[in-house]
Amino acid sequence: MKLVLGISGASGIPLALRFLEKLPKEIEVFVVASRNAHVVALEESNINLKNAMKDLRPGATFFNEQDIHASIASGSYGIHKMAIIPASMDMVAKIAHGFGGDLISRSASVMLKEKRPLLIAPREMPLSAIMLENLLKLAHSNAIIAPPVMTYYTQSKTLEAMQDFLVGKWFDSLGIENDLYPRWGMN
Repeated sequence: MKLVLGISGASGIPLALRFLEKLPKEIEVFVVASRNAHVVALEESNINLKNAMKDLRPGATFFNEQDIHASIASGSYGIHKMAIIPASMDMVAKIAHGFGGDLISRSASVMLKEKRPLLIAPREMPLSAIMLENLLKLAHSNAIIAPPVMTYYTQSKTLEAMQDFLVGKWFDSLGIENDLYPRWGMN
């Protein structure tokens, strides 16, 4: 299976890193981080995103967001799934309105036209009517809208456990088997 992880410049870069870390090793991973993602990772979490990504997934293929001629920008390359974590509202708007001027939005556009799973984890609060309309437009195009919403029923005691819940739910939405969180009624 081939999966693209797009990392936009929204708050919450550690969630993308946890997703990357927990992906099953047999999945071929392609990562595109926007310029703003690198800036936000450093400002919010003192993380050198390039180094962190390579440490977590040394076998992954990494692309520059401006490389719109990359293999993953073509439907014929055969990417199976894509996740954008976190998804800035700028990125959501670009995808919702068909702008593909960078590799993340172009790859997302390909996923939509090819009818392949595209998970979008929007990171903004509160949401304006325009933001909601853009998310609705993507949902109508079969994108999976899966914001990182905290849970209490799992009784998570640590930040890592909460992150694992979110990543597990995203994996569920993408059809990736996992045991990252306790299932309701399975205790």
